[in-house]
Amino acid sequence: MRILGVASASAALALGVAGNALACSIKDFSAAATCDGNGKGIITVTDVDPSAKEATITVFLERNGADDHQVGEAQKVTGSKSGATISFSEDWAPKAEYRIHVSVPGLVDKDISPNLVTKDEACSTKSESPSPSASPEPSESASSESPSAPAAGPSESESSAAPATPGDNQPSAAAGESNLAETGANSNTPMIAGIAGAFVLVGGGAVFFGMRRRGASKAS
Repeated sequence: MRILGVASASAALALGVAGNALACSIKDFSAAATCDGNGKGIITVTDVDPSAKEATITVFLERNGADDHQVGEAQKVTGSKSGATISFSEDWAPKAEYRIHVSVPGLVDKDISPNLVTKDEACSTKSESPSPSASPEPSESASSESPSAPAAGPSESESSAAPATPGDNQPSAAAGESNLAETGANSNTPMIAGIAGAFVLVGGGAVFFGMRRRGASKAS
């Protein structure tokens, strides 16, 4: 019986130790001030309670050792061995102090210790990228030094064509001579006309003397 009692007590103690090890405690919670992908500040709370108890998390901004205001609304988180995380949107300032309160009915009603203190630089400062500087306009000297476009030269058809000489529309000397020959100028036409006239006179005289002789013969 004594041995059985000792064994029962040992088992109860072991179960008690195991139960206490699995019980939710304030040590299962941690907080951090980080930035999201848009350069905004957030406060995250992680719960690694293996007993998967539901906890209520409330965040307060501290100023001069007292609560200044509550950050957003209280949120609930169910812990897990791998860790469950919730986020509070807060554009925190550098070196700001936050109090994170954890409440698990019947188990935890405490603040995460110590209080959360943010980093030396705010998220907006880190995320801001320098605006691109305006590209400088080209100076007048640079534009004046740039070579000007070469003047357009005459086209091949214009350069290959021979320039028109004055007087191309005037008739040539040969053309003038042929025109004069066609009109009768500078030819033997007057001489021929004179000889023809002489023949006409000689013929007329011959006819006249022939008629007189014929008349004389008839009269005798």
